[in-house]
Amino acid sequence: MNNSAKVETALLSNAGKEFEVTLLSAKEARHCILFAAGAGGSPLRHLEILQTFSRNDISVVAPHFERSISPMPTKADLLERSQRLALAQCEFAQDYASITGVGHSLGTVILLMHAGATAWTRTGEKVTYSGRQYLNQLFLLAPPADFFRAPSALASVQVPVKIWTGEKDMLTPPSQALFIQSELEMQTATDVCVVKDAGHFTFMNTLPPHITDTHPSRESFLLNLGEEISRFVMGDQAGPGNTSP
Repeated sequence: MNNSAKVETALLSNAGKEFEVTLLSAKEARHCILFAAGAGGSPLRHLEILQTFSRNDISVVAPHFERSISPMPTKADLLERSQRLALAQCEFAQDYASITGVGHSLGTVILLMHAGATAWTRTGEKVTYSGRQYLNQLFLLAPPADFFRAPSALASVQVPVKIWTGEKDMLTPPSQALFIQSELEMQTATDVCVVKDAGHFTFMNTLPPHITDTHPSRESFLLNLGEEISRFVMGDQAGPGNTSP
């Protein structure tokens, strides 16, 4: 196990607009995490957990997204995030033994799209990712299910999926994670963990402005979560579903 890799920033361009990509390149890493942040758009709010990955010899590629102002993302919003994720993967996540998609909230929607899911916006717009599917597995934190309520929206997802959701999450409650599990479990290995005392933002190291979190030991919880995800990435997927750490 190495010390945390140096945090670096690269610039890419999509549709004439530059965006940042945060990189943690672990020396001689065989595995890579492609990280998708939530509505706030910045993976730096998860920096300490990303550093946990690099300490476990896992490289990290984390594109930055525009902050989502509307609670109802449009097709254009989802496509822009999808394009940035694909560009970052193509530029920085080649030649690894595996690529695991890890994301929080809205970021999980993009990752599921990149694993074959069809998303639907609240206004009925269909959104798909048409590029090569390169993700070997997914670890989803507080995923919203309403993008995938249409019949067969998740039918093409074939990679293993692990989901952690907060018992006290009022934005994407555990029922949403359980819906995703019910849609996936007939076609791929799917595991849900309901985290006691956790809310929607417990999974972030740096909370959004004006947000408070009541978890009694969030820092130690996030360290444990980072280790749990690292084990999943490295191939240890053991553990019972529907548990509460």
